[in-house]
Amino acid sequence: MQKSSTPLAKQIPSFLDYCEVEKGLSPVTTRNYHNFLKIFTTWLADNSLTALKPHELTAEHVWNYRLYLSRHKDRRGQYIKKTTQNYYLIALRNLLAYFSERDIQSLPAEKIKLPKLTDKDKAIKFLSYDQVEKLFAMPDMTDEAGLRDRAILEILFSTGMRVSELTSLNIRVFDVRNILAKKITDLEISITGKGGSTRTVYFSTRAMKWLAEYLKTRVKDMLTPLFINYKHDDSDQEHRLTPRSIERLVRKYTSMAGLPVDATPHTLRHSFATDLLDQGADMRSVQELLGHKNIVTTQIYTHVTNKKLRDIHTKFHRGNK
Repeated sequence: MQKSSTPLAKQIPSFLDYCEVEKGLSPVTTRNYHNFLKIFTTWLADNSLTALKPHELTAEHVWNYRLYLSRHKDRRGQYIKKTTQNYYLIALRNLLAYFSERDIQSLPAEKIKLPKLTDKDKAIKFLSYDQVEKLFAMPDMTDEAGLRDRAILEILFSTGMRVSELTSLNIRVFDVRNILAKKITDLEISITGKGGSTRTVYFSTRAMKWLAEYLKTRVKDMLTPLFINYKHDDSDQEHRLTPRSIERLVRKYTSMAGLPVDATPHTLRHSFATDLLDQGADMRSVQELLGHKNIVTTQIYTHVTNKKLRDIHTKFHRGNK
């Protein structure tokens, strides 16, 4: 192992290149690591540690950074959740693993411990079907942006797509002419998701109806993205709507609907899975529809399966007769 004279923060770009090229991570995952490490570089700067080298990082530094994360507030003035704190720490842990891979002396990656999550921390946010309907009724259907937003909400719930998967869709994937002519009333397409894996997603009849309404507003433009930003910056030639913009619009309509859940696009993904399981779909099928590599990831939806098992026990066990 050799000591590096390059400050830790200045090695992050090389780490991100390594993630994408050598580890084969998707651009989305690499970008997430970039965003997660931004808060670490901010912490370094705030504590006059910008010049800190990899071999100078100590367990005490990591502890102080963890304290900082536990007291850090997001843009809305709320303390960041333990699950989110873990994402930041995992990114740092992977950076240290990269140093080890490059024979650069640094604190061992395993020295970074993740906060233990309680059942409350692990609980997922989802909307009931009635709440989904309330949410869908919020966009202004007389406005082109409102039609776009309704189509976005419908497609998120119909397909279970991640927001990054949705924003990467291009209009050429869709047979616009036949969708507008109502010759296509449901649809399945292949998308590339997390880790570069490909899966099929399905557009319901209702999602296709609202997609058609939105596409009527797009017949005169030649823009590439399926979903565009009408309030674009002149420097943005593509006008592609960003994941952050979609997060804002979901939160806006959630507030307008007076829902008790602070919903995000991922809440609609959870709601998609919850609804399928509630209607009788099996866990393995939902795993495939979500694009989870491991069934354990899908088992976060035990709030549905546990209820069904309880109902089965109540109905069929002789001790309940």
